[in-house]
Amino acid sequence: MNGGVRQGRGFSLLELVIALAILGLLAGMAAPLTETVIRRGKEQELKTALYRIRDAIDAYKRATDAGFIEKSALGSGYPPSLAVLVEGVRDLRNPSGSKLYFLRRIPRDPFAEPDMSAPESWGLRSYDSSAENPQEGEDVFDVHSLSKSRGLNGIPYREW
Repeated sequence: MNGGVRQGRGFSLLELVIALAILGLLAGMAAPLTETVIRRGKEQELKTALYRIRDAIDAYKRATDAGFIEKSALGSGYPPSLAVLVEGVRDLRNPSGSKLYFLRRIPRDPFAEPDMSAPESWGLRSYDSSAENPQEGEDVFDVHSLSKSRGLNGIPYREW
C-alpha cells in the first residue's frame, strides 16, 4: 500500500470538460451536414414526383392523339385536371366501358405546406399559358412546385 493514499478510478473534471467540448464540436459540424442530406432527399422526392406527373400527362396526351380518349374539337388533348389521371377516363377502344388510368395517386410536393392535399400542393400550367408565367386554365399541360425556395443547385423549385 502507498501509505493510505487511494488511487481514484474515473475521470477528472478536466477530462470530462475536454470530452464534452470534442462532442459539442462534432455535433456542431454534423448538424449542417444532416440538414443538407434531408434537403437533398426532399429534392429527389420532388424530381420523382414531377417526373411521374409529367409522364402521366404525356401518356394522357398520347392516348388522346391516338383516339383512345374522347376529345372535344377545340380541346388541346391534355387532361382537364390532375384528378382525371387517377380517376381514369373511358377507353373508346373497348365498348364494355373500361377505363384508362394514368396514375395510382397524385404525389405530394415535398416542399408544400403540410396542411395542403396532394393535388393542391402543385401549381398548374395550361397549354395556353407561357412557361415564364404559368397560369391555370381548361387543361393541365404541366405542373410546378409552389415553393418559393431555391434548390441546392441555385434554381428555384418553381422552375424545376
